[in-house]
Amino acid sequence: MAQGKPINIPVRPAPEAPTEEDLATSACSSGEPYALMVLGDSMLPEFAEGEIIVVEPEGLARDGSYVIAWANEEYIFRQLVQHDDGWMLKPLNPTYPNIPVDDLKATIKGVIILKKQPGRRKEQKSYV
Repeated sequence: MAQGKPINIPVRPAPEAPTEEDLATSACSSGEPYALMVLGDSMLPEFAEGEIIVVEPEGLARDGSYVIAWANEEYIFRQLVQHDDGWMLKPLNPTYPNIPVDDLKATIKGVIILKKQPGRRKEQKSYV
């Protein structure tokens, strides 16, 4: 191997690692629907574990809507219910507690518009 002139390789600082919030917000355009899989039993009997739900991020949330919400430092799937003392995120399974909502705009991240069982094209239910 012949030794030649050294090659200058430019050194650049590494880009800052994206934060978890950056990754979450860049994964989908804010207005595009996306699909999630139901995990857990908090929304039984209407939503079983393993079912697919389609979320409309800019959907209109109203009393009784099924929503994805940011509560207690995590995203959760619940039903939005209005009580005399304000809004609540209600699990359909009574073994889980209701979560009070102070700021709907900051809490609600999307409205469920459809549910479907994986692998079954004709079995779906719309919520709009």
